[in-house]
Amino acid sequence: MKQEEQKVSVQIFGELYVVRGKGTEEYIKGLAGDLDKRMQDIATKFPRLAAHQVATLVALNLTDELAKLKEEQRTVMAMLGENDA
Repeated sequence: MKQEEQKVSVQIFGELYVVRGKGTEEYIKGLAGDLDKRMQDIATKFPRLAAHQVATLVALNLTDELAKLKEEQRTVMAMLGENDA
């Protein structure tokens, strides 16, 4: 079953956004909530940063997490491949 694209209003770091996506409303709001929390955490630690600087640091942190997960996935896939041989 194909999931339809929908529009969801979310608030991230004090700004209102209308996000279009194929996830459920709850999923999209969950993503926005996670992003907002991460931005709030960085802003609390570094209160003098502008919003775009906070967003950049969050993006770098998320990119780091993604790179580590990809490496972990490669490792697991390699281990599974060795087990099959």
